[in-house]
Amino acid sequence: MPGFRLKGRFALFGTLFESLGQVLEPETLLLMLAGIAIGFVVGVLPGLGGSVTLALMLPFVFGMEPVQAFAFLLGMWVVTATTGDITSVLFGVPGEATSAATVLDGYPMTKRGEAGRALGAVLLSSTQGAILGAIFLALSVPILRPLVLAFGPPEFFMLTLLGLTFVVSLSGRNVLKGFIMAALGMLVALVGIDPQAGVPRYTFDQLYLWDGIDIVPLVVGLFAGAEVLQLMLSKSSIANRETSSELSGIGQGIRDTFRHWSVVVRSSAIGIGIGIIPGMGGSVSQFIAYGHAQQTSKHPEEFGKGSIEGVLAAGANNNAKDAGALVPTIAFGIPGSVGAAVLLGAFLITGLNPGPEMLTENLDVTFSMVWIMVLANIVAVAVSFLLLRQLIKLTFIPGTWLVPFLLILLGIGAYTANNNFNDIFVMLGAAVLGIVAIQWDWPRVPFLLAVVLGGLAERYLFLSHELHGWSWLSEPSVLGIGAAMVFVALWPYVRAILRWRSAAAPAEVEESDREKVSGVGE
Repeated sequence: MPGFRLKGRFALFGTLFESLGQVLEPETLLLMLAGIAIGFVVGVLPGLGGSVTLALMLPFVFGMEPVQAFAFLLGMWVVTATTGDITSVLFGVPGEATSAATVLDGYPMTKRGEAGRALGAVLLSSTQGAILGAIFLALSVPILRPLVLAFGPPEFFMLTLLGLTFVVSLSGRNVLKGFIMAALGMLVALVGIDPQAGVPRYTFDQLYLWDGIDIVPLVVGLFAGAEVLQLMLSKSSIANRETSSELSGIGQGIRDTFRHWSVVVRSSAIGIGIGIIPGMGGSVSQFIAYGHAQQTSKHPEEFGKGSIEGVLAAGANNNAKDAGALVPTIAFGIPGSVGAAVLLGAFLITGLNPGPEMLTENLDVTFSMVWIMVLANIVAVAVSFLLLRQLIKLTFIPGTWLVPFLLILLGIGAYTANNNFNDIFVMLGAAVLGIVAIQWDWPRVPFLLAVVLGGLAERYLFLSHELHGWSWLSEPSVLGIGAAMVFVALWPYVRAILRWRSAAAPAEVEESDREKVSGVGE
């Protein structure tokens, strides 16, 4: 048995280095560099975002090998998180939604002439966070493999529902809206031919709908289309603040990263841990890491006024969370973030099935993602250090200049999915839905996840019933996941009750003190 385990470990290491060779193949490396270049610009320019860019670029991976597709998409996605911090520091405008916490201390440092120090710290800490996250992703494979292989259709069915429960329960102040959007997504997932009965469902006598609604035009419209139209309606420049061109102090920022290494490690760990939980979101993760850094700092009074520890915490967490989000996506098909949910479309396009296959026969693809995350961040940070002064000028490009180009990309992206004009109408309908959701504060992520996971949930439910009847409902593992679902669904209400009690307690104490004082006076 020990010899077998040792052999298995050597096989894992062999696959790990074999996947590095696949990433370094000329064509794959060029695709990764192209993705890095796109992600670099998108991260610096506020208003687009990594998830939106993923949705725009998703159709272009048709015909690619899996490693090539993820070199392009994943390289682009992880870089947006890194370069988004540049705009946050220089202009106080988050380049990415997940870079918001970087503004709190990065921009005050810029205003007092320490932009170089802040940029040096945030860029290097982002790289370190990405490397730590990639190491965790690689180390988690041996642990996840036996766990995933022990699961059957009943457990995977429950996990798909658990993923939806996470997102619905964390979809904002109105959980009901999240539930309704998830239910609507489930209905969309049911459109097409019933795989068991072979009869059309919700097709309305339209031959186009027999194959169901394709995920690509849906994602392109729901996220990219809605955001591009919002940018068009704003009619404003990307950034309108003046800043000093003085970028000295980069070396000091790099030294700060090593001097406060514990902040980087702890913030990265928080990013990984929260990234694993589907639906939590990068912004939540970053502010938790920021709050933890402030609580453990020797100088908490500096936070919000230009603390280098605050900059480091936000930067390290920003990239580590992406690696954490990939863990449930790869192992269980449950996206840990919006970007990971869009990446699920790439799995489907390249013929991959998230779950056991990614940890067994497609293990080389999983390990290639580890290398892509590390290499893409190293390249992006190296280029950032070389181009910091030039990058300032990019943030003044008017948003209206970008809209025509982005609209062309939207049309091409929707059409090339199946070379069908009907997909453009789906994209436009999804864009309208996205705008409505933004305007009236309805969450889009539960809808998208329900569409992606709806087919998987139906398949696993059918297999569970065929293999076990309804006896699988009494399995301990199924009951355990069901209990977790109930806890996740009820936790927002429990937390609200606890907050209400904690707020009411001081009022009761104050009233009691008043009564005592009144009694003494009498």
